[in-house]
Amino acid sequence: MAYPLKNKTALISGATAGIGKASALEISKLGANIVLLARNKEKLENTINELDQSCGQHHSFLIADFSSQNELEELSDSIAKLPINILVNNTGGPAGGPIEHAKTNEFLAAFNQHLIANHILTQATIESMKSSGYGRIINIISTSVKAPLNGLGVSNTIRGAVANWSKTMANELGKHQITVNNVLPGATNTGRLNQIFEAKAKKTGKSIQEIKTGMESIVPLGRIAEPQEVANAVAFLASPKASYINGINLPVDGGRTPSL
Repeated sequence: MAYPLKNKTALISGATAGIGKASALEISKLGANIVLLARNKEKLENTINELDQSCGQHHSFLIADFSSQNELEELSDSIAKLPINILVNNTGGPAGGPIEHAKTNEFLAAFNQHLIANHILTQATIESMKSSGYGRIINIISTSVKAPLNGLGVSNTIRGAVANWSKTMANELGKHQITVNNVLPGATNTGRLNQIFEAKAKKTGKSIQEIKTGMESIVPLGRIAEPQEVANAVAFLASPKASYINGINLPVDGGRTPSL
């Protein structure tokens, strides 16, 4: 079996559940050393034991809460000393709700947890990527950067900002053979989606199954994605085979997004 990412190291945030964990598992199968980043030590320890070690990889983890800018900034010096080649920026989405009811502190908290956190981690890893001649920055965002989603006012706003930050970074870092791309998951079977189902069920009086069936009905493939299906796209963008893909928004949504 080929290991295209052997001797490469990937830092993956939000790595103990959902798309982050699935991405860590998939990238480890390609031979990469994995550095997990999340806030729960027990979950990190459990996840690290699930990672592939077929070609002698060395896996480790770091602990930080993305809601704390200070924690990430303090950790950034340690990250800067690591030989990171691949960075997967991923964290849970903001709470739902109409934008007209959103409070200013909700925008600020989401901005810090997403764009500022991504920026801190990217700045901490860029020099390692430059010196190694291999760099992949992959941001897990949302299809809302192509078509805003109803009832996700804060998320739509912040995701759009992250997408523009990412495109700007792609333009600047391309000359160093560092690619920057966004993966845009549609409805995916994660804890975040279950929270959305529960909130909609409470608001409408429908059952969670009715909400789920309704969402599936607007996806051309007729179903909700599994985290592994999104992780497959992440792993491809992390690999040498994606060397000439840069600055894109890649929907992984079963065809649900109405725009091209």
